[in-house]
Amino acid sequence: MRLWIPGWRSNSCPGAGTSIHSAAGCGGKPAGWDQGPAKIKPHVHDSLFQFAADLRAALGGGSSDLLRSPAAAGEDAFGRWALRLWRLQVEGSRDLARDLVGRGLDPDEIRDWRGIPPMPAVAFKEFELSSIPRKRRTRVFHSSGTTGQTPSRHHHCPESLKVYEASLWPWFRRHLLPEMEVGHGGEAPRVLSLTPPAIAAPQSSLAYMLDVIVRATASDVDVGTRFFGALDPEGSWQVDAGRLLDVLQAATALGIRVLLAGTAFNFVHFIDHLDGIGRRLSLPAGSRIMETGGYKGRSRVLTRPELHAALTERLGVAPEWIVGEYGMSELSSQAYDTIAGSGSARCLRFPPWARAVVVSPENGREVGEGGTGLVRILDLANVWSVLCLQTADLAVRRGEGFDLVGRLPGAEPRGCSLQSVGGH
Repeated sequence: MRLWIPGWRSNSCPGAGTSIHSAAGCGGKPAGWDQGPAKIKPHVHDSLFQFAADLRAALGGGSSDLLRSPAAAGEDAFGRWALRLWRLQVEGSRDLARDLVGRGLDPDEIRDWRGIPPMPAVAFKEFELSSIPRKRRTRVFHSSGTTGQTPSRHHHCPESLKVYEASLWPWFRRHLLPEMEVGHGGEAPRVLSLTPPAIAAPQSSLAYMLDVIVRATASDVDVGTRFFGALDPEGSWQVDAGRLLDVLQAATALGIRVLLAGTAFNFVHFIDHLDGIGRRLSLPAGSRIMETGGYKGRSRVLTRPELHAALTERLGVAPEWIVGEYGMSELSSQAYDTIAGSGSARCLRFPPWARAVVVSPENGREVGEGGTGLVRILDLANVWSVLCLQTADLAVRRGEGFDLVGRLPGAEPRGCSLQSVGGH
């Protein structure tokens, strides 16, 4: 199966439409990408900072059209923001502009956000897709995957991390902490992370994300006690299952609701620990779970329904209180499949400041409702990298959202796709 990306060419893999295997495995690259990392024009620098400031203000203001669902706000608001950012990215990067010439595309002729050409996610493996000067880069997120894969790299600076945090918090709160939404007035559960803290896993976007969430919901003196993951000598994540069990038992005895967040393999490790000692828990009503990512060869493999059933049986958390998350190190926004406790039908949805379009791998056109294709994502929070990203994740279109079903045949397994019908 070939992944259609208009004009995507390389010196070693010529052709208007190239396969995901070519883009990833034979040295393929967009035309003109021979001179190292992209260079940003100085006069665009201030414009990107202004865009970031405007976006943060819109996300924090609560009244912008950008915060409304696509159905409620139409496409005009998102389109204006997307075209503004994309043109800045093109203008600020000689390499990106040269790539468009290689594809035979004129930026001035693209007037609809759906026509913005995507960059394959695999390009983050080989190229520094960043407008951040090297001296300003303070953090880089690597993609997850199986052992031996070359990771993608998404560079960040203090300003881009502020945008990242402004994007992640409101959408996380809406789906995992709905009682904290304006007008609800409820008390949030205690957030416990099965991952290591960000300081121990600085290249993990998931660890950074959960570090931000924990710090937003816990006192400073309590932050360090909320993480139960650590790195073994080989660098793999391990869960301190004994300490986690002690904390959960204490919370249960006191009637304290908890939010457990971690990867699928984190939870399988904890489930296996409970099974090994013959223990079951019944967490206080309103406790909830956020699970994400796949197994990456780090535990036995369960399908998502099997994992949810095991979590309900071992921890006493009802299925409607288990929320699935979809994220990528190459993105700055996340998707969730339901609101905790709502009992609503599951469907992954990004926030209104991002768009997920399911496209045919054969021709790149959006599939109809219920059709299967590849997930293409436009993320306004990717201010200093790439707005439009083409993944190799297969999904079924469900209105404004999608159901993840796997990976394009031949593509490297990674993250959330490793847990579908069969990552940060």
